[in-house]
Amino acid sequence: MSLTKRLENLPVSRFHYILLITAGLGWMFDSMDTGIVSFVLPVLMKTWNLSTEQVGYIGSIGLVGMALGAVLGGSIADIVGRKKVFAFTLAMYSIATGLCGLSWNYGSLLFFRFLVGFGLGGQLPVAVTLVSEFSPVKHRGKFLVLLESFWAAGWLIAALISYVVIPRFGWPVAFFIGAAPALYIFYLWKAIPESPRYLEAKGRYAEAEAIVAKVEAQAGIKYTGEKEEKEVTPAPAAAPASQVTVLDLFKGKLLRRTVFLWIMWFGVVFSYYGIFTWLPSLLALKGFALTKSFSYVMAMTLAQVPGYFSAAYFVDKIGRKPTMTVYILGTAVCAYFFGQANTAAMILTFGCLMSFFNLGAWGVIYTYSPEMYPTRARATGTGWAAGFGRIGGILAPIVVGSMLGTMKMTTNAVFVMFTIVLIIVALDVLILGEETKGKSLDDIN
Repeated sequence: MSLTKRLENLPVSRFHYILLITAGLGWMFDSMDTGIVSFVLPVLMKTWNLSTEQVGYIGSIGLVGMALGAVLGGSIADIVGRKKVFAFTLAMYSIATGLCGLSWNYGSLLFFRFLVGFGLGGQLPVAVTLVSEFSPVKHRGKFLVLLESFWAAGWLIAALISYVVIPRFGWPVAFFIGAAPALYIFYLWKAIPESPRYLEAKGRYAEAEAIVAKVEAQAGIKYTGEKEEKEVTPAPAAAPASQVTVLDLFKGKLLRRTVFLWIMWFGVVFSYYGIFTWLPSLLALKGFALTKSFSYVMAMTLAQVPGYFSAAYFVDKIGRKPTMTVYILGTAVCAYFFGQANTAAMILTFGCLMSFFNLGAWGVIYTYSPEMYPTRARATGTGWAAGFGRIGGILAPIVVGSMLGTMKMTTNAVFVMFTIVLIIVALDVLILGEETKGKSLDDIN
């Protein structure tokens, strides 16, 4: 049995939960740093007298960094390893978030937000690749959706920080708190091992074998070299794989998968960042006070949690493709009615439902992406898909700002636009998507 088969056939053990929580905390800090700026933007609009277009650029510059970070981080992770890139990017975006609190003008904030985005974008595809490569086949979908669920926790913390800190101590302090996760790198480095799949692909078989044996030991399986009831026998190691380029992602069977993922990523990221980066500001434009907007966003963020957990259940129960389709269409319908809402009750109801479906879909997209590529191209393929998606995130805040500002359009029109984009994503999943439920990464590829 190969190292990869041994990993995929293991029962879930303490190791898997520690890996999930450790990587998930990094994911949570990522979300927290992203969320803080969303709550700071309405304050900066008044403090610095910014136009809606300028606010849109603040949201977009972080996405420019995320696009470059995802592409470079994913590609580098297939060269130097998942663990190193995970640790470096976490330290980078945390420190850069603290520097945002020192911004002295609009231009300096744009620069620091670019650095934050670069680190954030680099970490996400690497973290999901690492967890996917350790997860047993039967539980891989659940684990990856649960990893994404830490995003909701990060947004809740960001909302709490903003709700408590900004009115009392000012927006710079919220950014300073966002620098604290840099200290987490010291624990992360000890707690997370390198991916055995990556090590095996690089010809570092002894290191890979040692890590797999350690995981097996925690699962109660001991390899002695002799046939026993729970023996797992290593197969002959494969030759080291060559490094892939982005052009390889468009060859053979990877072409359809790459097109599928890029369209899906673009639409999901466009709608998410267009809606949630602007959400506190959009609520303020609907006439709600700043503190009331924060409390509404916190309620919508709480709705993300059951969205994640329900998607985690369905993704391994009924499959990736039907779960993704239902959650994307659910987001589209709720986005439409949220845009038409004109009472507090309707805004909260459709806002919470929109958040429920949208973040459930995010969990599935992070499950789908690493499954579409072989080990030697997994981080590269996931990183480029995420990077292309960030182009949608770059455009969305600018488009919303222009629609509300230059074009003098209403929030209703903005959410109709998001509804159309999400319907296109659902069609992409139905037409180009493959079902990968219950299949090993090797069998898929």
